[in-house]
Amino acid sequence: MKLEFGFGSGVQTVDVPDANYKGSLLANPIPAGLRGEDAVKAALDNPIGAPLLEKVISPGETVAIVTSDITRPCPSWQILPTLLDRLYAAGIHREDITLVFALGSHRRQTEDEKRHLAGDRAYSEIRCIDSDPDNCVHLGSTSIGTPVDIFRPVAEADHVICLGNIEYHYFAGYSGGAKAVMPGVSTRAAIQSNHRMMVRDEACAGRLEGNPIREDIEEAGQILGIDYILNVVLDEHKNIVYAVAGDVVKAHRAGCAFLDRLYSKKIDKRADIVLVSQGGAPKDLNLYQTQKALDNAKHAVRDGGVVILIGSCKEGLGEKTFEAWIRDAKAPQDLINRVKTDFKLGGHKAAAIAMVLEHASVYLVSELPDDLVRSCFLIPYKDAQTALQDAFMELGPDASVLAMPYGGSTLPHAASAAD
Repeated sequence: MKLEFGFGSGVQTVDVPDANYKGSLLANPIPAGLRGEDAVKAALDNPIGAPLLEKVISPGETVAIVTSDITRPCPSWQILPTLLDRLYAAGIHREDITLVFALGSHRRQTEDEKRHLAGDRAYSEIRCIDSDPDNCVHLGSTSIGTPVDIFRPVAEADHVICLGNIEYHYFAGYSGGAKAVMPGVSTRAAIQSNHRMMVRDEACAGRLEGNPIREDIEEAGQILGIDYILNVVLDEHKNIVYAVAGDVVKAHRAGCAFLDRLYSKKIDKRADIVLVSQGGAPKDLNLYQTQKALDNAKHAVRDGGVVILIGSCKEGLGEKTFEAWIRDAKAPQDLINRVKTDFKLGGHKAAAIAMVLEHASVYLVSELPDDLVRSCFLIPYKDAQTALQDAFMELGPDASVLAMPYGGSTLPHAASAAD
């Protein structure tokens, strides 16, 4: 079976023997329904757990719209025109609307990036700004002590509307919902307090109830008071295939349920070898982003198996703290121990890689220098076919092979961890 995996702007081709090949985890067929802006309009016409948006806001009030930054695939430029039309029809003035790009711990954006994300219309009609962790208002603390420190223009607005796309998140369960404000427009200290719980077993992709990170996120959102969400689900080509609007929790849950119908994949048995890719650029620009595919693949590989992670990583490791933690560690366990006692954003992804290495070997097919890959405790390769041949050498010629061409999106579920 000849398979292709996105690799930067190109592909890596792998020929898997038919006897070993156990299938590829791809999106399930999309139910018939509205797409793109039509889906957004339908969501606003049929809110979940909330009245129509026009009944929530009043003329003369201020509105903060919180949306994703350049590192996320949320197509804000497709969502905003319909949302702005609704706000204007409800009597909200352009000068009373602020679009806030939720940077979390990411870098500030250029004006060209802001225009791209907002779209020409929104960029020209309303104020568009990056969040700033140094300009926050303290609103209290969650029950586990996470400070609810929110970017001032969001905290002081009469109404807060959160945009986002819903996809699996390796420790928050799912993206979207209140995650736009925590960590989106929070301080670094608040983010660190929340994310330090990532080492708990309950903090994992596809889990909402009992997930301490998601529960903390939603408590922070409740303290702030999020009036509305407008979230979308994207296919593997980043097209809107579903949208939800309304209550920050109830609408979000409906969006998560649709995502599960699309991307949750049941497997009979964990494989000996998993071939996984982010699907190519821009999601595999660096190891920091490519890690997302690895974390989903861990649910498909047996203990003692091999994950072949395919990603260009042409821009390097991708984050300074991530690099520093890897450089300082002598063994993967050092990273796990460190994140438990000295949580740092960036370092948390190094620990996440180490947590996979507790159960499986990881071969990295990338453009990174071999020595740099080895310093990350991964085994370097330049082509996936050679990596697969070596995996067979390690595990035997009868080793089973499972493919995840869009590993950041699809989430495998085996009957048990041993299967």
